[in-house]
Formats: sequence, C-alpha cells, structure tokens
Amino acid sequence: MFWLFQQDGREFRDKKFAKGLLRRVFRFARPHRPALIIYGVLLLLSAGVGALSPLVYRAIIDDAIPDSDRRLLAWLALSLLGVSLVGSLLDLMSRMYSSRIGESLIYDLRVALYDHVQRMPLAFFTATQTGALISRLNNDVIGAQRALTGTLGTLVSNIFMLAFALSFMLALEWRITLLAMAVLPVFVVLAKRLGRRLQGLTRQGMMLNAEMNSQMTERFNVSGALLVKYFGSPDAERDDFGSRAGDVRDIGVRQAFYSRILMIALSLITALGTVVVYWLGGDLVIDGSIEIGTLVALVAYTGQAYAPLIQLTNARVDFLTSLVSFERVFELLDLPNPIVDAPDAERLVTPAAGRVEFDEVVFRYPAFDAAAVSLAGGSGGQGHGHGAGPPGQGANGNGARPATGAASATLAPDDRSAGAMAPTLDGLSFVAEPGQMVALVGPSGAGKSTIVSLVSRLYDVTGGSVRVDGHDVRTLTLDSLRSVIAVVNQDPHMFHDSVRMNLRYARPAATDAEIVDACRKARIHDLIASLPSGYDTVVGERGYRFSGGEKQRIAIARALLKDPAIVILDEATSHLDSETESLIQQALGEALAGRTSLVIAHRLSTIVAADQILVVNAGRIVERGRHDDLVDAGGLYSELYRTQFERATAPL
Repeated sequence: MFWLFQQDGREFRDKKFAKGLLRRVFRFARPHRPALIIYGVLLLLSAGVGALSPLVYRAIIDDAIPDSDRRLLAWLALSLLGVSLVGSLLDLMSRMYSSRIGESLIYDLRVALYDHVQRMPLAFFTATQTGALISRLNNDVIGAQRALTGTLGTLVSNIFMLAFALSFMLALEWRITLLAMAVLPVFVVLAKRLGRRLQGLTRQGMMLNAEMNSQMTERFNVSGALLVKYFGSPDAERDDFGSRAGDVRDIGVRQAFYSRILMIALSLITALGTVVVYWLGGDLVIDGSIEIGTLVALVAYTGQAYAPLIQLTNARVDFLTSLVSFERVFELLDLPNPIVDAPDAERLVTPAAGRVEFDEVVFRYPAFDAAAVSLAGGSGGQGHGHGAGPPGQGANGNGARPATGAASATLAPDDRSAGAMAPTLDGLSFVAEPGQMVALVGPSGAGKSTIVSLVSRLYDVTGGSVRVDGHDVRTLTLDSLRSVIAVVNQDPHMFHDSVRMNLRYARPAATDAEIVDACRKARIHDLIASLPSGYDTVVGERGYRFSGGEKQRIAIARALLKDPAIVILDEATSHLDSETESLIQQALGEALAGRTSLVIAHRLSTIVAADQILVVNAGRIVERGRHDDLVDAGGLYSELYRTQFERATAPL
C-alpha cells in the first residue's frame, strides 16, 4: 500500500487560500440572503425538534411506565410520531430552499463565468484549453455550489444539533456531559491533520480531471478526430488517455483511503465516548443519582452530539476542499481583460462610412497572464509522453502543456517568424477609403492577419493608432465597432445547428425573406433549397456536412445579412477549384459592392482589380499601388505574381 502515499499533493496541500476568499464567497451569495435566512431558520427549527425525542424517551421510562399511566404513555407515543412528522416537514422545506439557493448560485456563477470568458481577447483562447474552461464552468461551479448549500448547510445544521444536544445533556447531568466531551480535542486534531491532506488531493484531482477532459475535447471534435486518424495511433492515444485516467484513478483512491481513515478513527472515538457514558451513567443509576430514563436520554443525546461532531469534522474538510472550487472559479473571473470599453467610450455613428486608417501602428503580441497557467494545461511537469504531437509540445500535440509558463502559446501565426521580442507590425500606415478594396499580400508570417485583427480590436495596438471613420477604435464601444464589420475566413466556423440559425447569428432579427435574399446574392440559395430539410438542415460540427466552397458562400451570406460597412476577407478564395472560385467571386462581388474591404489573398489573380495593394513583409509595408504598377515595378509583388503565374502555366 506504499503507493497510496506517493504524490500526496504536497505542493497543493501547503497552498494558502487567497485573503478575503470567504468574504467574497458570501458577497457573491448576497442576492440570495433572504432565502439563506429562511433556510437557516428551518435548520434551527429542525435541530430543535429533533432534540425533543430523548426527552420523550425519558418521560416514557421514568414516568409513564413506573406509574402505569397508559394515557400518558399514549400521548408520549403520539408525540414521538408528531416530532417525526414535524421534523420531516421541516427537512423537506429546508431541502427545497437548499436546492433553490444552490441552483440559483450555479446559474449565477455559470452566467458570470460564461459572460467573462466570451468577452476575453483572442489571446486568451489561443493560450487556454477548451476542456479546462469547460471544467471550470461545470465541475468547479457545482463544487462551489456544494460548498455554499450542501457543506455549509450541513455545517450550520450540525452546529444547531450539537448545541441543542449539549444543552439538554448539561441540564440532565453535567458530569457525564463533560466526560463525553473530553474527546473533542481528538476530533479537532484529526480534522486538522487529515483535512489538509484531503484538501490538497482534491485540488490536484480537479487539475488532473481538467487535463483528461481537455484531451477528450480536443480529440472528439471533427478536426481533432481527423488529425488523430491521419497522423496518430489509436494504441498510443489509448495509452496516453489511460495514463491520464490512471492519475485520476489514483487520486480518487487516495482520497477514499484518507477519508476512510478519518471515518474509522472518528467512529472509534465515538464508541469510546459512548462506552464512558454507559459505564459512568450506569454507575450513577446504581447509586440512585439518576433514573434509568435519564441514562437512556443521555445516551441518545450522546449520539446526537457525536454524530454532528463527526459531520462537523467532515464538514470542515469538505468546506475547505469545496473552497478550492470557489478559488478556481474566482481565478478565472479575476483574469483581467485588456480589450474592454473605455470609461468614456462612444458609439460609432451609423450608418458608418467605413473609412479605415492605420497611423504608424506598432504591435507586439501580448504574453499570456501567468495566473492562467492552469488553464493552459500546465500540470507541474506531470506530462505524458505517449501523444502524437511534435517534439516539445507535450502529449496533446498542440503546445497546450508547456513545462514552464504559457506566454508562447499566445503567439499568433503571423508572429512566429518574427520572434517573441521583435514587433509583429512596425510603423505601419495606410488608409482604406470608403468603398475601396485594399488587398494585403506578402509571404506567410508577414503580419497580414494581424493587420485585419486590429481593425475589430481582437488585439490592441502597442503604438500608433487604428481609426475607423476618424475615431480611434479604442475610444469606441466594442459592440458598435464590431457591428459594422463582417469577416469571411478561409475556413468559416459554423455552429452545430441549422443553416438558418447559423445565418441568423449575424442578425437575430432577420426575416426568412432576408435570409433567402442574402443566400441568393451569395450564390448558395439553390443548393440549400435542394436539401431535404432546406434551411433547417443541420450543418454538423464546424459545418463539416458542407464542402469548403459551400461553407464559404454560406459565410458570405452571413456577412451580407449583417450588412456591414467594412468587410474583411482572410484568404477566402484560396485552395478552391476554378468552378467554386468563380461562384465565390460572384458572391464576393455582391458582398463588397459599396463597402470598404480589406482582402488578404495568396492567389494574386483575385485582387487584380483592387483599388490599392499593400505588400507586407516583416511587419512593414514595402510596396503599395495598383496591380499593373506593382508588376511593372519589379519588386516583391512582381516576384510573387510571376512565381504564381509560372506555376499556373507550367505543364503537368
């Protein structure tokens, strides 16, 4: 059994809770204060009613039976039934209030977490694991609720029960009461010693569960499943998951082992105390100091006192370990969001003209906050080596389990070639006038995607400014800024819902006629209408029931439905066949008409008609102009264009 004591979570066990954690817990529960007060009163009444039964036993044995008083015996027997009925009713009512408070708290925490997380900047999502976030929203929220209603309710109820039992015991025979309570220090010592151990194991178990959930989340979406099937090994995946699940199993066994040790020790102490009461109480009965009924009542009250003591001991352990859930919830809620509305932010005047201006923009990708390392999958060096990921990326294969820190996880694709210290954009300036198409071209990693991400404030500039209609985007409210921008990506994301709902996500109030009109303009209506369920067809996870070109046209329809002033196309026509590209170009003609557009394109033939082409390299604009002028200039654009032209005309 030596292995049970290995990896006992010493690094977690010694961790101190943040100062003011309890105050914050109760402050979060403040909206439920009336229900909590009623719940407390019900617990008090329930404990008081439950403490009446031993007195009835005493009266039956010492009064009714010796006096042969059948009428009194009947009333006392009926009173026992009444005590039981009233106790059950109070217990039912307290349970109702407990569940109401608990479910309301779960709702409050989940909504608060969901709202906070969905407002976080893109860097947060590139550095965290989805499974870890889901674990916070589910397991930790439920654990926090259990701390406030289940554990705290048990704690309060047992305090009341103990107080009533001790009060009646002292009134019946104070000497036996003091002897019975002599074991109290042992309870306290056991709770302190084993409680810390269980608290540390609980925290470690939560982290291991989150890691296991993260692996399942990554592998069981369509993209992850395809990656595993193309490059992975089912046996290696099974072994890797088995290793993680084994860690969870071992933690669970150790928790159960220490919990059982605590229960056995407390049971032995309870048995010792009960023996003392019977022994000394029986001696007092023999001496005539007390009646037999009084001894029976004392024994009953001893049970009523020891049971709460055991529960209180466990409640302390449970409450401390449950506070871990609150701590983890608050850790996520406390993560700062750098992309928020300024206190004096103003709404962008609509309809917007769509003028976009970059003025000496400097940008470096921010490092991820160290407070969120646990969300990035770091586990203190307990990684497993069975995964199919590239060297140095851990078992998940996506760099999500770094050995130290998580700053590198926030680097976007455009920043990888530049290095963490060099700026991704350096002194970049240009203007896109209303209605113009501005194309961004350049080698991979040059900073093109970074440029368009700054327009909608997915990130904030490090220096300089980005302006829309003359307003620095940092002075505008996020919702008004993003309401005038639509984006069509190379691989548009779709929710696992109907085509209609995916389109309506851009404008919830859109009518069916407006949806159909947008799809006609995007050259996708005929295909959707031909499906058995039409616009009610479920697209599948990430839209995998549709081809790449079909998803592109649905995404264009979604952008048209939003009716934006600014359209961003991020390589929306790359890797498509000629027929599909032709349909998408027709759809884009509708989407871009009269709107400012920023177009990232690797296929230069698609931007020949652009009003302005910006050639980006290493975070700087190295050339700008129209297509013909740039081709004649013989610079980087000309080189890129000729390379593509020669590749396209080369014999097979």
